[in-house]
Amino acid sequence: MELYFIRHGQSINNANWNNPDYQESPDPTLTEMGREQARLLADFLKKNQTITNEKDWNLQNRYGFGLTHVYTSLMERAAFTAAPIAQALDIPLVAWKEIHEEGGIFSRGDKRSTPQSGSVDKSNIVGLPGRPRSFFMENFRTLTLPDDLDETGWWNRPFEAEEQRQPRADQVFADLLARHRDQEGQPEQRVALVSHGGFFMRLLSAMLKLPWRQAAHGLKSWFTLNNCAISRFDIYGDEISVAYINRTDHLPDRLIT
Repeated sequence: MELYFIRHGQSINNANWNNPDYQESPDPTLTEMGREQARLLADFLKKNQTITNEKDWNLQNRYGFGLTHVYTSLMERAAFTAAPIAQALDIPLVAWKEIHEEGGIFSRGDKRSTPQSGSVDKSNIVGLPGRPRSFFMENFRTLTLPDDLDETGWWNRPFEAEEQRQPRADQVFADLLARHRDQEGQPEQRVALVSHGGFFMRLLSAMLKLPWRQAAHGLKSWFTLNNCAISRFDIYGDEISVAYINRTDHLPDRLIT
């Protein structure tokens, strides 16, 4: 199995990160720049979808990607990034609730806090419903939705606590292996997850058994992802290898955010 982790395009929250007067959106959509990033990413993957050389080592995807599956988080910024990809490749787009960003859908008093900072003021946090089924059916007509998603919203629960986050990522990785790990006599599966920067850190910890944000000499670690960046992991037999992280050569300089 080849796993391709794709971070969503620039959201309105991303664009206003340094704006002290901006009121953070609980479920931000893409900016126009973010939509352009998503379009260019989709075009790049379509242009390079066909595997042109099955014999040589294709570690950098110089001979194509050959994606077989595309999953998306149900957060708006991810879904609006994933939809052009699935459409361009003519691959079914499947929602996976559990690959959402840390915390879920919520409002918080400290609009400048971040998943990696650990500085969220939990006393002011209120969980929100998230988008209902009708929203996704109207905006993403080919998106396969969870059977239990109705008009009450896909999140509809409290803020995701710190102790719930790593177990969720651990389970996602276990489910990925159960669904897509190579089986004898079956074609190789190349899976794209369109998700989020904070969840990437959790999934990386799950896959590589990394201690959460712990580096040497008391430092804290963070793997930065640009918007619409691609990261690749190969899982063959009993090994997992990191091919690359945060690839952005499909975007021009002006769209690196």
